[in-house]
Amino acid sequence: MVPKHLFATAVQPEVAETALLTPSDGLDERWIHVPVEQGNALPVFVASPLEAQGSLPTILVVQEIFGVHEYVKDVARRLARLGYLALAPELYFRFGDPSKAPDFEALRTDFVNKIPDSVVMSDLDATVGWAASHGGDHSRLGIVGFCWGGRIAWLYAAHQPELKAAVAWYGRLAGFSTPTNPRHPLDVSDSLLAPVLGLYGGADAAIPLADVEKLRASLVAADSPSSVVVYPEAPHAFHADYRQSYRPADAADGWARMLAWFTEHGA
Repeated sequence: MVPKHLFATAVQPEVAETALLTPSDGLDERWIHVPVEQGNALPVFVASPLEAQGSLPTILVVQEIFGVHEYVKDVARRLARLGYLALAPELYFRFGDPSKAPDFEALRTDFVNKIPDSVVMSDLDATVGWAASHGGDHSRLGIVGFCWGGRIAWLYAAHQPELKAAVAWYGRLAGFSTPTNPRHPLDVSDSLLAPVLGLYGGADAAIPLADVEKLRASLVAADSPSSVVVYPEAPHAFHADYRQSYRPADAADGWARMLAWFTEHGA
C-alpha cells in the first residue's frame, strides 16, 4: 500500500485503499532537470527499462491537476515496464509545490490559472528534446494525460508535428478563452497533427457529456483518425486507482485501448 502522504493533500478526503504500486526492479527511475525558458530547470520524473537495447519509444505522461505525485509516477513506471522511456514533467514547478495546496480552489488559483498553455507546450517540447538525446526514439513519440493533463494532450496533438499519437483521459474540452488558456480541445479538434484517443466517463460531473458529443461530431466532420470512447457509468478520474472514483474494469479497458493506440500509430 502506498502511504497517503505521497498523494496530493487536496485529495486526501477521497483517497481510497486501492492504490497500485508498480515494482521498480528492472527499471531506471530518477528525477532529472531540463533547462527551459527564463533560465529555469524543469524537474522531470523519468522511468525506463534498466537493460534497454537501443533507443526507446518515448511517452510524455502529463500530470493530473495535482502535479506529479505517486500515481503519476507509477503510470510512468507501468509504461517503462512495457519498454517505453516515460517522462512526467512537473509543469507547475515555477509556482511552488502543488501537494501543499489545501484545496481545489487553491490549486486553481495558485497553479492552474497561472501557467500559460504556451509555456506548457514549450516545457513539453524541452522534455522531448532531452529524451531524444538520452535514449529516446524521436520518431516514436506519444503523450498521455489525465484530468488537467487530458486537456493538455489534445492541445499538444495540435502543437507538435513530430507527435505520433496522443491519449487523453477525461480532460476538459471547453471553456472561456483567456490569456493563459486561449484555446481548448474543441477549438483544435479540426487541426490536430496526430491522432488522439479520448477516454471519458458518461457519469463525469466535471465534463458534460454534451461536450464529448460535440467533440465526436467535430472529429467526424474533420474526417479525423482520432476517436472518443465513453464509459457510460464511469465518473471523472476513473483510472485514478488511489481515489474512490476508480473503476477497475473501465480503467483496464482504457489502458488496453491506450496501448493498442500507441502501437497502431507508431508511438
